[in-house]
Amino acid sequence: MQHPNNAIPLLERLLPLITSTSTDRTDLISPLSGEAIAKIPVSSTSDIDAAFAQARATYETWSKVSLNERIQIIRRFHDFVLNEQAEILDIIQWENGKARSNALDEVLDVALTCRYYASVSKKLLKPRRKRGAFPIVTKTWHHVLPIGVVGVISPWNYPFTLSVSDYIPAILAGNTIVIKPDIQTPLSALWALEQLLKAGLPKGVINIVMGDGAVVGPELVSKSDYIMFTGSTRVGRTVASEAGQRLIGASMELGGKNSLIIDKDCNLDVAVEIAVRGAFANAGQLCIGTERLLVHEDIKDIFTERFVAAVGQLKVGNEIGWQSDIGPLINARQVETAALHIEDALAKGAKVLVGGKSLPEISPFAFAPTVLANVPEQALVCKTETFAPVCSIYSWKTEADLLARVNDTDYGLNAGIVSSNIAWARSLATKIKTGTVNINEAFGSAYASIDAPMGGMGQSGVGRRHGSEGLLKYTESQTVSVQRWMKLTAQWGMSDESWARFTTSALKILKALRFR
Repeated sequence: MQHPNNAIPLLERLLPLITSTSTDRTDLISPLSGEAIAKIPVSSTSDIDAAFAQARATYETWSKVSLNERIQIIRRFHDFVLNEQAEILDIIQWENGKARSNALDEVLDVALTCRYYASVSKKLLKPRRKRGAFPIVTKTWHHVLPIGVVGVISPWNYPFTLSVSDYIPAILAGNTIVIKPDIQTPLSALWALEQLLKAGLPKGVINIVMGDGAVVGPELVSKSDYIMFTGSTRVGRTVASEAGQRLIGASMELGGKNSLIIDKDCNLDVAVEIAVRGAFANAGQLCIGTERLLVHEDIKDIFTERFVAAVGQLKVGNEIGWQSDIGPLINARQVETAALHIEDALAKGAKVLVGGKSLPEISPFAFAPTVLANVPEQALVCKTETFAPVCSIYSWKTEADLLARVNDTDYGLNAGIVSSNIAWARSLATKIKTGTVNINEAFGSAYASIDAPMGGMGQSGVGRRHGSEGLLKYTESQTVSVQRWMKLTAQWGMSDESWARFTTSALKILKALRFR
């Protein structure tokens, strides 16, 4: 099956949610077939202006809505996502091509994010007492206030979760949103908006614009009060530069070249399962997915044998449903990148252990899960992000050798360690220069721990999603201080010199009393 049964009514429901008065349309290509499945309205410059005008007008009322009411809307949306998941799973597969099990990850993540921030937002957003300049006579509070209009630029690889999960905390904090989903996968974001409106979200809190990233992206950066961007490091540098020129905040999750470390004392069956999922989830189109397997030399041969056999059993398909392990890549460009990296590695001495080719009989964009060995340092696939179902196996002997290899990259997003020695693995994790490290998992446990921050070091991004940081980044800090009974200048008839002696003595006494 190449499309949901209700495809035409679905498009009639969702496409009007795009802010667009333009007659321009662009083809939406399904990776399942390589064929156009819809004509998507494109937003003009005036449409983008209108979206921001709507967002700013709505902000004046939305920011004053009680937090309790905002929380209830998000909780109702949480229920709609879980109860209506069959439709959003169809949509994700239809427009993105991924296997249904990977689409389910998006549904679960959105629900988990909604539940978490609905639970903690009261605590995070309430005013907090702070120590004043002087005990008793100075009372100080820290307030967090919404920033205004948040611009969200979301990618195609996780079209539901990487749009919705990033703006849930922003709207709970009282902000409004203008979001540009990727032009290749707009339907998931539109479905989310439809469900939020059904849950009671006022019209204008979230505004969706559509168009080519090179055109619409700069418009969002130039008009937003804060930018949330997920995408490539190359584009992230441009977004950061433009945000810096405007002195607005930006949070960005960018690329990665992530390693999964296999220790010699691991359970081999568990290690193989983790490695297969880490490398080939979402057909390898996952910023935190595994592209480098670092296997201890004592078990490299037996691990490689079992891993290659397991990869060879993966089913690549192009249907909507639960039949396949891996779906097609998103477009021809990703197929070309995978082929280029493999050809370059082979030319420099690498060997294909399994896969290594496209599968046009399944889909124009299908690619076989690929494992490479003997990859030299100078090969593109060694240090450059491939973002396809391609991984390479390397060996290590000592911890020093291992760390030198795992940290020899400009990226610093994610890593995994498979070992029975948890104490060693935890110690090793703190020496790896990545924002998240998973022990006995490739990426899922750290990402799904929503209470902890998630993001990258180095060229993998700035800022964090999840945890308190994932909400408070969408706020401005304000300090309110009340001074009572005494001034902060010379008083009681003291001269400035006497006041200096008095305050100096007071500070020394406070230190002696260990009063912070």
